Amino acid sequence: MNIAIRNPVVARREEGSLQVELDPAVKIGTAKVFAVYGKGGIGKSTTSSNLSVAFSKLGKRVLQIGCDPKHDSTFTLTKRLAPTVIDALEAVQFHSEELRIEDFVAEGYNGVMCVEAGGPPAGTGCGGYVVGQTVKLLKEHHLLEDTDVVIFDVLGDVVCGGFASPLQHADQALIVTANDFDSIFAMNRIVAAIHSKSKNYPVRLGGVIANRSAKTDEIDRFNAAVGLERIAHFPDLDVVRRSRLKKSTLFEMEPTPELIAVTDEYMRLAAHLWAGGKPLSAMPMKDRDLFEFLGFD
Repeated sequence: MNIAIRNPVVARREEGSLQVELDPAVKIGTAKVFAVYGKGGIGKSTTSSNLSVAFSKLGKRVLQIGCDPKHDSTFTLTKRLAPTVIDALEAVQFHSEELRIEDFVAEGYNGVMCVEAGGPPAGTGCGGYVVGQTVKLLKEHHLLEDTDVVIFDVLGDVVCGGFASPLQHADQALIVTANDFDSIFAMNRIVAAIHSKSKNYPVRLGGVIANRSAKTDEIDRFNAAVGLERIAHFPDLDVVRRSRLKKSTLFEMEPTPELIAVTDEYMRLAAHLWAGGKPLSAMPMKDRDLFEFLGFD
């Protein structure tokens, strides 16, 4: 079934491209909203889940929304692959009033509420529709009224308006990157998407999270050139790999000095973001300029 035909999204033209536009009446409310982006496989879900736990340990009521058709954003929090919003809607022929909260929301570690938006069948529909329907459902069930922090974990690079749609809800976009060419190249593309969306929505860049990297020199050099800042650094550690295999967040692993340093960094990052951080006005490079800029010895 092509859900985009059954429930078409509204679109408009911005900067010469067709962009998904969500219903302006469907707003998240008073929660602080963060959208986490980065190259595929860079560790966005690990970052999002551990950041969600860190916020919860600060006493905040947290909701994490996975925006990947693989629906694996929250499994370290819930210890399972949660049912998706799209699956739940299809089960009731898209009569959302028949859904119960437990049909699409699962409680994870330390009280973090978890939602997997899912996605349309491959080659059909639109990711923006899925995000819009997810937020609409959460509003209908009054789940956003008692939430302090919402984290959107968004798949891969931003290549279409659909998966850029969480930016229309977010206060700040966070970029997860490694200290390598492909990750920084993707980061530049994400900066361009956020720059475009910020002309019509209040979203701003909140900073860069260096992940799976011993060094951050190339990340820092790029940040200085375009107007970004690194707000956290998580090195490539085996304990992170093991936590995924154990279907656990880092906060549930056996404490070691190495692990404590990582969880402390997550707690520091959560406190920084809750305090408001500093919105950044970065300007992306042209692809050719970036290619010349990223010279590695």
